[in-house]
Order: sequence, then structure tokens, then C-alpha cells
Amino acid sequence: MTQPLNILRIDASARKDGSISRELADLYIDRIAERRAVRVETRDTSDGLPLVTQDWITANFTPDGDRTTDNRAVLATSDRLVDELKRNELLVISTPIYNFGIPAALKLWVDQVARAGLTFRYTDKGPVGLLDGKRAVILVASGGTKVGSDIDFATPYLRHVLGFIGITDVEIIAADQLMASGPDKIEQTKDQVRALAA
Repeated sequence: MTQPLNILRIDASARKDGSISRELADLYIDRIAERRAVRVETRDTSDGLPLVTQDWITANFTPDGDRTTDNRAVLATSDRLVDELKRNELLVISTPIYNFGIPAALKLWVDQVARAGLTFRYTDKGPVGLLDGKRAVILVASGGTKVGSDIDFATPYLRHVLGFIGITDVEIIAADQLMASGPDKIEQTKDQVRALAA
């Protein structure tokens, strides 16, 4: 029997309803599920994640064997987020572009999963990502920012961050500049999503 495809879905839009990026993720995962078994784990960053604080930094840089109960409590959410990444093969990120970049909620997720020794390590030749062998699909929506343009600071950042932790097989599909292009652009993007899922 074929093993299910393990998918980690990360949502970032502040909109729970009416979000184009969430709709694209729904479509992509549903289309994959029509062809094979999937197991989907969802992390909605808009529900809130902890900030990196002084206590977090202290705990993170304390060797694992020396961590106190308080240290472990501070890192508990981060540990769960890293475990989610490790146990899934495909990462699906749905995100809008807010003010030329990613939502603050998604940046909090990045800060919690970029952990030396867990998702990357330092070497004499520079940092090396530890999550190789995984794929990522980023489904983006924007009102005015053209994805791939000089004012798009969202998708290059996400591609770089994922590569930093070892995920270099990254596909980006964008429903961008929707304030100008509207429904036609959404339908074109959905066609791209269906093709990718196939």
C-alpha cells in the first residue's frame, strides 16, 4: 500500500474567510488528494506565535543537556514547529504580501524554526541546511505588488530562508496585482495550481 504524502500547510493571511492565498492552498492540496493519499498537518500562523525574547535566546543557546525546566518551556512551541517541519515531506505555504513583505505572523514562524543544530548548522564553509530532501510550494496573493519585481521582498526572502534550512526545491505560484487584474488573474493562477498538482 502506498504511503500517504505528508504535507505541512502553513497559512499566513489574517483573513480566515475570503483569502485568495488560503483558497489556492485548498485547491492545491485537494487536487493532490484526488490522485493519492495525503496526511495534512496545518499550522495557521495568524492564530499567533511567540516572539523571540531574551529568555528564548538564552534557552536556545543553552546546551540541551543543561537546559532548565523554564528553558524547555520557553522553547516548547519552537520545538513543536521544528518537529512539524521534520516529519512532513511537502511544505505548502499560503501567504499574502503585506506592504511588500510577508505578514508579521509568518515572520514569527520563520524565527521559531530557524534553529542552529536543528534546522541548520554552522560549518567552516558557512551554514548548511539540515532539512534537505523536502519540497516547498508557496502560494502567494497580492493586491498591488508584482511577484518577482524589485518591490517584492516576500518571495525572495521565503526562498532564501527555506534554502537556508535545506529546502531548495521551491515552487512559487502567485495571484499578484489583484487590485488591477482581479478575477481573470485568480482563474489563471488556479489553472497553474491545478497543473502543478497534476
